[in-house]
Amino acid sequence: MTRYPLASLIGACTASLLLATTAHAQTAQATPAAADDTKLHAADQAFVADATQAVSTQRDAARLATSRSTDRDVKAFAQRVSDDNAKLSAALRAASPRGVDVPNNDPDSAVLDSIKNLRGSDFDKLYIQQVALADERKALSVFQAEIAAGRNEQLKTAAQKALPTLQAHYAEAQQLAGRKHLSGSAQ
Repeated sequence: MTRYPLASLIGACTASLLLATTAHAQTAQATPAAADDTKLHAADQAFVADATQAVSTQRDAARLATSRSTDRDVKAFAQRVSDDNAKLSAALRAASPRGVDVPNNDPDSAVLDSIKNLRGSDFDKLYIQQVALADERKALSVFQAEIAAGRNEQLKTAAQKALPTLQAHYAEAQQLAGRKHLSGSAQ
């Protein structure tokens, strides 16, 4: 058995302890920087919350429309919105930085509650005016605000890619409202 002088053992232990302490300190300093990567600017946080809610509300209202409407044009429009918004929701989730909570389904319950008990032409009228026109305008403004003021490049890019789809939905909703002689078609 090899014998080491006590001073050598103490020196080795001190060196090991010093290395471990230094490594821990460096890890502790790196952790806040990594946490800062998942923090979003207020505009980006608002976009994630508002866009998720807008897309979820449009999608869920469109699903209601496919079963409660009696008008084939309204049903066809609603099916496109439902399909497109399912894709938009997935794109938002994919564009959000790791560690950012993106709600899976967060629709505006007041909007859905206002139409869920209606059927036929009463449903169609309120769906077109409240959801297809008014709520689509809100969704457009949410995405346009992210494009203008957002700081997260991935979210801005997702908003830019989604904007033509939302604009097409709104234009189609205006045409639908015009064909049904409803207010809001010229806005």
